[in-house]
Amino acid sequence: MLSTNLDKIVSEIEKNYEADEIFFTKPCRRFPNREALIRVIKEIRRLFFPGYFGTESLSGQASPRYFIGERLIEIERTLHAQLIDAFRYEEGCAALTGEIEQHATEVCAHFIDKLPEIQRILLTDVQAALDGDPAASSKEEIIFSYPGPFAIFVYRLAHVLYEEKVPFIPRIMTEYAHGGTGIDINAGAEIGPYFFIDHGTGIVIGETTTIGSHVKLYQGVTLGALSTRGGQQLRGVKRHPTIGDNVTIYSNACVLGGDTVVGSNSIIGGSVFVTESIPPHSRVSFVGQELNISTRTEADPVIFEL
Repeated sequence: MLSTNLDKIVSEIEKNYEADEIFFTKPCRRFPNREALIRVIKEIRRLFFPGYFGTESLSGQASPRYFIGERLIEIERTLHAQLIDAFRYEEGCAALTGEIEQHATEVCAHFIDKLPEIQRILLTDVQAALDGDPAASSKEEIIFSYPGPFAIFVYRLAHVLYEEKVPFIPRIMTEYAHGGTGIDINAGAEIGPYFFIDHGTGIVIGETTTIGSHVKLYQGVTLGALSTRGGQQLRGVKRHPTIGDNVTIYSNACVLGGDTVVGSNSIIGGSVFVTESIPPHSRVSFVGQELNISTRTEADPVIFEL
């Protein structure tokens, strides 16, 4: 049964609609459609890995060129419409429709141009997963089943749009992957090729993180900021760590701070809390209650004293 104060409640909620973030009654403001963007992700996944996530068969007389062209046309059509909504929301009614549509066309073309390179890098990520996980039976199993490569795939798409300063859409895309995998990679992070996330659940990679090539992370790793008390004043400030090449970070380790650099060829042990830079070729672990940083060589066994 509805409250006897229904008129009063309606009036109070209507008053709250005056808040700028509630745009229900405001013209020219509409969010990009989440379901449409998920379709874009799925179409690109189907394009990159045909036969895994669709019913197509490119063997025999079928032409890969026709399949590729058809997918690209659908991706461009759907993404272009969502880009228009995103830019129109941000720029408001004052922006000219023609200018918004032209901007969306340019960004969409740049995104499509990047797809072959993204696919090439993703193949290195798949190789990293096979090389790094003895439980993996094949690349096919990794592509079809593993959460880490899927989260990385979505991140690499979203990162291109982030660099183009597209509002909303990069976050929508990465949160879709986050919800399905438990892996939270901000689209602003810079991540090199041959990247492997093992298991994945609970991983957080912050917006200004930089990760080199041949890096491996285990579940629960946080690459985060030391403090965000400054709020919006920290926007655009480097506040997340830099991870060099050939680094392994074991489960539940936290590496925090924009000035923190983990040197190349280092190993960060499980549950370690790192807030200062680590030189290259280091091995970081807990010995008793003390943080231990030692130099390692490629011949050193990976053994941690906890």
